[in-house]
Amino acid sequence: MQGLRSSLGSDPSGNVYVPRRKAGEDAYRLTASVRCDWTRFLQLVERALPLGPSGLPDLEKALTLVRGKPFGGRPLPWARPYQQEMITLIVDVAHTVATYRIPAGPHHDLNAARRAVSTGLDVDDTAELLYRDWMRLEAARGNRSGLHTAITRVQQVNRDLVCSLEIETTQLIDELLNGSGTVRKAL
Repeated sequence: MQGLRSSLGSDPSGNVYVPRRKAGEDAYRLTASVRCDWTRFLQLVERALPLGPSGLPDLEKALTLVRGKPFGGRPLPWARPYQQEMITLIVDVAHTVATYRIPAGPHHDLNAARRAVSTGLDVDDTAELLYRDWMRLEAARGNRSGLHTAITRVQQVNRDLVCSLEIETTQLIDELLNGSGTVRKAL
């Protein structure tokens, strides 16, 4: 604990981030001023989600706090339930941003949608929901090559997982390649 106390140091007021215990049975703790990105992520998301599209700036700000898969690729056993909870919420937020940003209208911003989808897929590269967002994004851009890349990628992921594509994904692929949602020619 002394090493941890020494390496974390003190806040600007000189208070150590790992205070000494007052009694031997007291738990070790960090001071209340120590925060983590996940706490801030949750605050932003909880404030933004009820606002619908008006909450997009906070949802996008929350996604900027995400730097890859929570706890990395091999979390300790105690972290696994937290990791899954975090992944699920990050994917949901990324999908929500993409849902508002891809369609034409007042919130249309394909670059913001791309950042959201990319962040979500960095966290969970098996999230088929985000691959559908990616396909819609490429279709909205008129990028047939990008659409094929997204389709190929989700198909490969599912082959590796030895599972079929979800019905919604199969229908979207058919719609975008052959139906009313055909990819517009890129300008």
